[in-house]
Amino acid sequence: MARDELSRTTLVAGDTPELSEGEALLRVDRVGLTANNVTYAVLGEAMRYWEFFPPGVRGLEAQWGLPPLWGFAEVVASTVAQVEAGQRVYGYLPSAGHLVVRPERIDAAGFRDASEHRVGLPSPYNVYRSTTGDPAYRADQEDLLILFRPLFFTSFMLADQVVDNDFHGAASLVFSSASSKTAYAAAFELHGRGPRLVGLTSSANLAFTRSLGCYDDVLAYDEIGALDQVPTAYLDLSGAPATRAALRRHLGDRLVRDIAVGLTSQIPNADAAEEVFFAPVQLRKRRLDWGRAGLDQRFADAWRRFAEVADGWLDVQVGAGPAALKHAWREVLAGRTPPRRGHVVQL
Repeated sequence: MARDELSRTTLVAGDTPELSEGEALLRVDRVGLTANNVTYAVLGEAMRYWEFFPPGVRGLEAQWGLPPLWGFAEVVASTVAQVEAGQRVYGYLPSAGHLVVRPERIDAAGFRDASEHRVGLPSPYNVYRSTTGDPAYRADQEDLLILFRPLFFTSFMLADQVVDNDFHGAASLVFSSASSKTAYAAAFELHGRGPRLVGLTSSANLAFTRSLGCYDDVLAYDEIGALDQVPTAYLDLSGAPATRAALRRHLGDRLVRDIAVGLTSQIPNADAAEEVFFAPVQLRKRRLDWGRAGLDQRFADAWRRFAEVADGWLDVQVGAGPAALKHAWREVLAGRTPPRRGHVVQL
């Protein structure tokens, strides 16, 4: 897609690359598209997301980008003894047919891509988990994992950071874009553990958001004046300046924390907020606190609790091939995807 005009896309045919020693070839199999992927594209320059998968066609690098996707891939060729053809992995994938990786730190759980251009990029995005060594994996939940896992990871880490900071001293946690998967998964983790949870959403999404049962109350954006004037932490997943301004007017100094989490409205919100939540920072802290195995087990336990109910909150729409990927991208980018719908594409 064009970096400066995200609705402009193109399909490019290319040859399957030859492998060098120490490399493996992944065939991108099944991926999802959510507002999270739009965030990667919107922040492609600022957060270096374009750098994970540089286009392999000469002359396109500066103008075009491959937006990252999450999903499953299969190893179809390998020059690395511990990584065998037929292995199925979950991870960060390009909107393309294949990906060459350089596996390192290989164990039963999977491997890390140590390709030179990815060495300086955030390490959690370079991990590929083998389905046979992943405590969160179930074959019948692949579509849930595709659509929710990266979002749920952010939600899990966000909820953990809030708890780790004693809820920032707040009596109420307010979520914008409360109908989004990241918001309601975080609310699911936090519900009943302390402060009152309030979701803000559009009038069109009120019924859906209330039906989830994750929030103690759900209000439309034009009802901010009805919020209790108590110490409040704002978890901003919408990036809408008008929402932040209305909260600050209504709550004044009772707004004790203002945290930017994402930008479902495509308006970068980091500058206006007091702080920005970045999941890998909390991840690094918890790896030191709990160790890798401890973190993986806590995540898997939380995922199982969430997956038990999330299946009933989602209607998965499955498409096939590059044309379906293009269609799903444009629908998500334009904000035309109802909160109950999840786009999965079989490539």
